[in-house]
Amino acid sequence: MAMAASPGPAGVGGAGAMPGSGPSSFGFDSGLEIKTRSVEQTLLPLVSQITTLINHKDNTKKSDKTLQAIQRVGQAVNLAVGRFVKVGEAIANENWDLKEEITIACIEAKQAGETIAALTDVSTPNHPEFGGQITIFTDKTGVIKAARLLLSSVTKVLLLADRVVIKQIITSRNKVLATMERLEKVNSFQEFVQIFSQFGNEMVEFAHLTGDRQNDLKDENKKAKMAAARAVLEKCTMMLLTASKTCLRHPNCESAHKNKEGVFDRMKVALDKVIEIVTDCKPNGETDGATTSIFTGIKEFKMNIEALRENLYFQSKENLSATLEAVLERTEDFTDSAYTSHEHRERILDLSAHARAELQQLASVWLQAQSKRTKSIAEELELSILKISHGLNELKKELHSTATQLAADLLKYHADHVVLKALKLTGVEGNLEGLAECACKFSEQKEQLVETCRLLRHVSGTEPLEITCIHAEETFQVTGQQIISAAETLTLHPSSKIAKENLDVFCEAWESQISDMSTLLREINDVFEGRRGEKYGYLSLPKPMKNNANLKSLKPEKSDSEEKAKIAKLGLKLGLLTSDANCEIEKWENQENEIVRYGRNMSRMAYSLYLFTRGEGPLKTSQDLIHQLEVFAEEGLKVASSAQAFSKQLKDDDKLMLLLEINKLIPLCHQLQTITKTPMQNQGLLKVDKCITKTRSMMAILVQLLSLCFKLLKKLQMENNRWVSVTNKDSVDEATALEFSFVSERKAILRHKD
Repeated sequence: MAMAASPGPAGVGGAGAMPGSGPSSFGFDSGLEIKTRSVEQTLLPLVSQITTLINHKDNTKKSDKTLQAIQRVGQAVNLAVGRFVKVGEAIANENWDLKEEITIACIEAKQAGETIAALTDVSTPNHPEFGGQITIFTDKTGVIKAARLLLSSVTKVLLLADRVVIKQIITSRNKVLATMERLEKVNSFQEFVQIFSQFGNEMVEFAHLTGDRQNDLKDENKKAKMAAARAVLEKCTMMLLTASKTCLRHPNCESAHKNKEGVFDRMKVALDKVIEIVTDCKPNGETDGATTSIFTGIKEFKMNIEALRENLYFQSKENLSATLEAVLERTEDFTDSAYTSHEHRERILDLSAHARAELQQLASVWLQAQSKRTKSIAEELELSILKISHGLNELKKELHSTATQLAADLLKYHADHVVLKALKLTGVEGNLEGLAECACKFSEQKEQLVETCRLLRHVSGTEPLEITCIHAEETFQVTGQQIISAAETLTLHPSSKIAKENLDVFCEAWESQISDMSTLLREINDVFEGRRGEKYGYLSLPKPMKNNANLKSLKPEKSDSEEKAKIAKLGLKLGLLTSDANCEIEKWENQENEIVRYGRNMSRMAYSLYLFTRGEGPLKTSQDLIHQLEVFAEEGLKVASSAQAFSKQLKDDDKLMLLLEINKLIPLCHQLQTITKTPMQNQGLLKVDKCITKTRSMMAILVQLLSLCFKLLKKLQMENNRWVSVTNKDSVDEATALEFSFVSERKAILRHKD
């Protein structure tokens, strides 16, 4: 999750095909929706051109150039319709419940396209009357009808295709839930690895589907909610891996089970939230329980009083008073907070009282204006409106200053994560008393962050940012509790590597949310200061040039947002593959084996690369990324070298099988080294894309290589044990025979003496 991103869930996936590279669960490529929309974008401008030609060519001379232009447009529309219809038919053939509706719409579109092509075929030689042919000039109405039919049928197909996409997301969610239920009940580590691998692949598919859906959403609020839900799923998938492994390793530990249940519960809520967004309906008719923020309330109140300029009877005094009181009541979140300074509290209370007084003055003038419509009364009313608006603006500034200053101070104070580090240390030491003290301090920090997010929501300025604040508040609340339970598990089992890894994963999620909060604070300040629209996603990736000097190329290129989305998806798969690799490494008894050691190094570096695609982790710049990739390629060659040394112990067939896998890894290592050393001017994102793609391929082979080496090592050990057993038996038999021979010979000698 970013998720991440952002990209989607992190966890275990397979090394199989990426979702979308083959048939989906519905039998058609998820890219079909994109294809239909690209064709739609081709059709609409062409239809617009026909309309322009109809409107402007009536009373002008019909030159050959004009006629050729009309014909080209008509042919282009017909060709575009043909492509669109093929896509529509492909969707229909794989979705029998919608086949009839889609087929009818496709037939209508095809007919409209052919009609437009026929009516714009005006290339008859000498064309005095176009040879009696019906054309755009003789039947303008026919072209208009055909264009309308075309737009109608295209819209119908797109709406039906949208239903297919929604159905696809729901089916994908159901698959994920079903696998999650199996994961909750699993009792053996081997079974867990197998199911989690399937779960990872299903989460990748779900992440891709929901990511595409998020990009298509027009409603910014829904887009923000989808981003929040996907971020939860992405981060929780990795948590689910380590929390489940901890439970399997320590089945009688209550805190481990509590930790695991918390992850499952949060993922289920996030999955339901995604379905709510795509279907646009809440279960059991529920409504959004979030209260209106102070800034939104002030905005609505100001609109109401400004409407009095046009209509003195627009509102009643009671309604205006109730609206203002509701706004001022919410300022108690600030004045009642233990973290608000005395100066800010006093200032907020004074401004609130001033707003009430100004409303009383406005009400008095308003009543006079209703009975006396004089110029002086009108001016006095205008002055009262301006005064109360100014007072509310001052209140907004004070609230914004209070919340953002508190957030900035809190982020600065907790930047070094002292409490988090102390919590980890007490866990490793098994210090239960120290744990209680650190947990208390950490809980206080959590409450500070939760309350700060609540205050930031009031001053966020836009609904999408409000949604992000609510998401941050929930994340701190839930993750904070889970960190304490994970720390408790480690304290009870201080020598447990998996318990330590589990705590590390939850702490990384906490640090990631702190980083996200810093970005959120900047965005809130930007909105307040009028610098709205600047995005902070992928802060570590190169930013695009604002002024592009080369404007000659007219070829459509992928936007940076699309490139970043693609990188995020690649990063997601990379994150899943690191978990696959870790699962394979866990199987080895000898963790100091060279293949395991180098493989573990590769997995750790790949996870850092995954975090980089989300704008997180230790890699902060593109240069950091390139250096990491160079080391990653070297570790890959070391794995290959160690595997080659191991292959010398194997029989011919097994050796050949292993060498085939090794020979897949070595060229990829060299290719990655070449890419990292190749300069790419003004194409930073493209280089990152290529590097992550190559890294993902290397990790997929590493997973297969680790699995194969483990199986071959077990086979070799079994054969050696069998040989030792046989050898020992032969030695015993030989010793027995020698002893018998010696005894017989001794008896013979004694008889001879006698």
